[in-house]
Amino acid sequence: MKILVVCGAGASSTFVAQRLQRAADADGFDCTVTATTLTLLADELAACDLVLVGPHLNARYDQISRDAAAHRARATRLPADVFGDLDGSRTLSLVRATADDQSAGRPPLTPASREDPS
Repeated sequence: MKILVVCGAGASSTFVAQRLQRAADADGFDCTVTATTLTLLADELAACDLVLVGPHLNARYDQISRDAAAHRARATRLPADVFGDLDGSRTLSLVRATADDQSAGRPPLTPASREDPS
């Protein structure tokens, strides 16, 4: 699985991507995690399976999700406290849940929709 972590300029997504990759490697979860910027995202979508959208890009999430879907990729929002996930384990749990949703043919769940059971 190829995962892109997108943020505005690439700095915060780099930290998240590195932590997620370490957590995935430690857990034996086969993936490649790369950080990217909003500007470069369109060029990288064709080669990815999942886009993790930084919380500061929530206003652009719908467009990012549509762009990802056009390339047969999924998008999901990262929670606002993602930068506090120092070992990447919570982010890996979100990735696993999204991958499970995808393999079951269900639309991906965002952190907000997981909290609301309706």
